[in-house]
Amino acid sequence: MKPGDILLTATRSLREQRFRLALNVLGILIGCAAVTGLISITQGLTVEVGDQLQLFGPNNLMVVPFEIRAGRGLVGQGMTWRDVQIIEKVAHVRYVSPILGSKTATHTYKGEKYSASAFGVDPIYFQIFKAYEMAEGRGLLQSDRGAAIIGYLVSHPRNQDKAIYGLGDRIKLTFRVGGEDREYTFRIVGIMKEIGGTFGSEDDNSIMIPFREAQQIFESGSKVDFVALTVDSSDNVKRVAETIKDRFSDGVMIMDYEMIQQQVDQILGTIEAVLGGIAAISLLVAGVGIVNTMTISVMERTREIGILKAIGGKGSDVLALFLTEATITGVIGG
Repeated sequence: MKPGDILLTATRSLREQRFRLALNVLGILIGCAAVTGLISITQGLTVEVGDQLQLFGPNNLMVVPFEIRAGRGLVGQGMTWRDVQIIEKVAHVRYVSPILGSKTATHTYKGEKYSASAFGVDPIYFQIFKAYEMAEGRGLLQSDRGAAIIGYLVSHPRNQDKAIYGLGDRIKLTFRVGGEDREYTFRIVGIMKEIGGTFGSEDDNSIMIPFREAQQIFESGSKVDFVALTVDSSDNVKRVAETIKDRFSDGVMIMDYEMIQQQVDQILGTIEAVLGGIAAISLLVAGVGIVNTMTISVMERTREIGILKAIGGKGSDVLALFLTEATITGVIGG
């Protein structure tokens, strides 16, 4: 048979079996859509995580006053202001900021209650995490008392069409301390730009207040929950991390850009493997469906095949006919 005759016969056969063709095309479309969608999800996650890593900063370290040990859980003695001073004296450390929090703070606007995460930070905090830029106002100053910097969602809640707080407004925050609610009023000196969440936390729904004031409100004494710091060069990050680890022996965990990236890569690798498996199964199911349909088509058309061979058709012509039908089906399905 000539190629033109094979193509014409295959097209005519598919036209006569429209319903079967439609089912095959649907299977292909579902498989392709599944693969495309899963790839898009994976790429989107990679980009989002990359953006969040940039917020942390390659020259920054976070000192956590405990570490996780197998069989022992969390191990650590906590940190105090004296520990912060020790870290400040480590060579190649440029900026250090103690962090207190997060504590839940509630505030009310026109009878509707909202909650946010409150942190006590040093003014240097915004020198360390430079990605936290101000949409309005300024950062904290050492002389600030009763000042607060609010996240974008505190000022612009999702259920409101416009901002409920502006620069210079007073915001009344209620904290649960010692089993009782205590209310404090702060003046908004800065509103942060919208940055999204970072590794499970929603930074846009956070409130930053002066560290010393947070100590008094939370009645934490000299306790420090975390210490953030910036190293003068990315080449010295590992050296500084090892020095701090040695100074405090056991009981602290040092988080740096590379460590977070490795953990995130492992998680993303697992997600990609799972999504890849789902995509492969989708394609396999679609492929099996097409093979099954083509097999049934061959079995149902034994008479047609017999006539074709009786008038001089070769086995290769029959094979070419069905392969052409499968190719046309695949092209239509995308």
